Amino acid sequence: MAEPKKQRRSRPPSARAVTGRKAPARKEPAGSTGGEGKDGPDRGTGATAGSIIVTGICGRMGRLLARSLHRRMSVIGVDRRPFDDRPKDIVHHRIDPRRKKMRDLFRRGGIRAVVHLGILHDLRASEKDHHSWNVVAFQKLLECLNQYEVPKLVVLSSANVYGPQPDNPQFLTEEAPLLGAQRFRNIRDLVELDMLAQSFFWRHPATETVILRPCHILGAVHNAASNYLRLERPMRLLGFDPMVQVIHERDVVRALELALEPGIRGIFNLSGPGELPLSRCLEFLGRRPVPVPGFVAEGLLDRMWRFRVTSFPPPELDHVRYVCMVDDSRARRMLGYAPQFDLAETLRAVDAEL
Repeated sequence: MAEPKKQRRSRPPSARAVTGRKAPARKEPAGSTGGEGKDGPDRGTGATAGSIIVTGICGRMGRLLARSLHRRMSVIGVDRRPFDDRPKDIVHHRIDPRRKKMRDLFRRGGIRAVVHLGILHDLRASEKDHHSWNVVAFQKLLECLNQYEVPKLVVLSSANVYGPQPDNPQFLTEEAPLLGAQRFRNIRDLVELDMLAQSFFWRHPATETVILRPCHILGAVHNAASNYLRLERPMRLLGFDPMVQVIHERDVVRALELALEPGIRGIFNLSGPGELPLSRCLEFLGRRPVPVPGFVAEGLLDRMWRFRVTSFPPPELDHVRYVCMVDDSRARRMLGYAPQFDLAETLRAVDAEL
């Protein structure tokens, strides 16, 4: 892929200048509930010809994407968890993606795209479980795509694969090295997954492979960024106030939909409506941060994490210490992506009902 000429950013907006003006609301179809069985598919009224498989459909992002797609496309969900409020026209298979039944879905034919959201993000899970779910399962999925010649693959990765570093440039492009696992071992499998997707992109050009790397996703999601901003008294490291980027969960869903368009392939960073200092984010949300020296914060947070007093893991402290922002000019130009939620709406999304 030819690398476009880089575009510079405008000055970051101040949280005080955020007006909170509502962006135009997108209508979301209301689904109805259907029955569900553990050993077989939950079938609705939709046909499977030309279907889109969504792995991890029962997660927050999977549900949002499925509800946005199912009125226009045939959707097949894969997730071991139940989909209690599943719309009738979505087919849901409660299967382990590492098992033979996953291959059977592809053998039937009629699959025109796979959106891979089935990534284990639970940092309390063992390294073995992380590797099995995120790497082994993805390798088996890639084998199916290759064998049955599925024309499109969309993978939701993360800008965290770059890693917050003291010598990071202001904005990282898609060509930046993936150094996220150097100081944060628990995302090593996510970096490996991203690299597997890149390898598949080059080795199998017949499949249009898209890798999306969004900045910190905010909303009714259980990730480190949203969990941190929900805290009434979050830790702040003395002497550090990094610039941060955030993106609304529904803007990520919109980018996933754009990535499904024919002819789209490549790696795309995604950012939200602007950048601002971490202190302004906390001020805007009315939080009361506790300033703590770095060496004290690491030991204290480690003990709190081990005793399950906090949902914010110690290695994530680097995100409140160093910058890790991305240049998403490629996504804006080639995907036609632009955030639909302003900075105020995006920040307030962390307080949405979970």
